[in-house]
Amino acid sequence: MQRVCFLLKVRAERAAEYRERHRDVWAEMLDALSGTGWRNYSLFLREDGLLVGYLETPDFERARAAMDATDVNARWQAEMAGFFEELDGQAPDAAMRPLTEIFHLA
Repeated sequence: MQRVCFLLKVRAERAAEYRERHRDVWAEMLDALSGTGWRNYSLFLREDGLLVGYLETPDFERARAAMDATDVNARWQAEMAGFFEELDGQAPDAAMRPLTEIFHLA
């Protein structure tokens, strides 16, 4: 199982709204994430907008590509794009750059 951690930056002035939007993630989106191999997926948001994401999956690139092929993901990413800084025209999920794991206590 591959453990993936990534960072993104939510606009600080939209952090409260971003939190609120994640209190009721669409059921169709949750099903798509589960169906494409995203497991133990968590998002953590610091007050200044730093977003830390963590997930486990057998193959991150395959899981990301499978999500990219879904209609619900395209709709979700379009709605979420305005919340983020520094996307350089990318969808938020395309801007996710996994961090290198340097230690893990099993």
